[in-house]
Parts: sequence; C-alpha cells; structure tokens
Amino acid sequence: MFVALFAGSRIPGLLPSNFSAAYAFAFCAGVYFPRKNSWWLPLAVLLVTDIGLNLYYSAHGVEVWDAANLANLGFNYAAYAVLIFLGRRFRPQASFTALLGGGLLGAILFYLITNTASWFFNPFHNPEYAKSISGWLLALTRGVGGYPSTWEFFRNTLLSGGLFTGLLVAAAKLTAAAESPADKTAGAHDEEAEEKAEEAKA
Repeated sequence: MFVALFAGSRIPGLLPSNFSAAYAFAFCAGVYFPRKNSWWLPLAVLLVTDIGLNLYYSAHGVEVWDAANLANLGFNYAAYAVLIFLGRRFRPQASFTALLGGGLLGAILFYLITNTASWFFNPFHNPEYAKSISGWLLALTRGVGGYPSTWEFFRNTLLSGGLFTGLLVAAAKLTAAAESPADKTAGAHDEEAEEKAEEAKA
C-alpha cells in the first residue's frame, strides 16, 4: 500500500510542487518495513520513479542529466536516508501523535538538506545563490526571482509530510487493530528476532 500510494503521488502534475508522499514514505518505511527491507526497498522505489521523472522532463526539453543536477539529486537520497534512519528510531506501536511528529520532523530535515544542496550545487546557475551565509539564507527563505518563494515549498513539504504520514500511520494502526492477537504476537516476535540477529552480527 505504501509503495503504491507513493508511486501514484509522483505522476507529473498530479500534486502541487513539493507536495509529495515521498517524505512520509521514507519515514514510514523506516517505521513499518522489516529491517531487511527498510533501506533498499524505499530507496529502490525512489530511484525507479526518479529515473521515470527525469526521462519525462528530459523529453519535454528540461536539462536534468547534467552533473550539477545529478549531484543535487544525490543529496535528495541522503535526505531520504536520514528520514529512513529517523523512522527506524520509532516503533510501530508508538502513539499516533509521536509518529506524526516524527514525520513532520523528517519533512523539515528534508527541506533543510535539499535546499542547502540546491544552494551549494546551484544546478540552474542562479546568480543569487552566492557561496556565502546570505546566499544560503536566501535559498532557505526567498529563493530566486521568477519562481515561488522557498517558503511556499517549505509549506507544501510540511503539509504533505504531515498529511501523508497521518494517512499512512492511521492505515497501519487500523490494520493492526484488525489483526488477531496471534498475528500481533507473531509480528512482534519476528521484529524482536531480527533485532537480536543484527545485534549478534555487530
């Protein structure tokens, strides 16, 4: 369900700019996916959908394969990894409020990391993005002329992070509530066994 919701949210033009399920998807993958899948599966889905988006935008005349833009995209994956790591710090049994707060924190971290990367790599060669503290603050607040301010992107990032995290957490908790006691116990034992196996390897 998580994978399908995320993939659908990336259809070009379906959602406003920076309004995406990606932040919630990465965070909730860390919370709910089994340990062995919580890293490679969400990152693989993100990579496949990013390649698809790049092909789409390239076909419409947008330069997306240059080194600066790819380096900038690489920082997106660093941010996604941070969100997965953050999700791994939560247990699925945590309260709805705690998980929602984690998802919102993840969205904030994503915004800070990716906008810092946009300022540093400056893939579209914006002259406003001087390599200085003032240039960095500009990238985090106003952005460049001719485009919506980065505060609007932050608003959409925060709103979508909260909305999709809330939806995914609510769906997961409703599904867990419908499970039989035996299923819940089995799942808890599986997770505990995975954690002990990882600790033994370390």
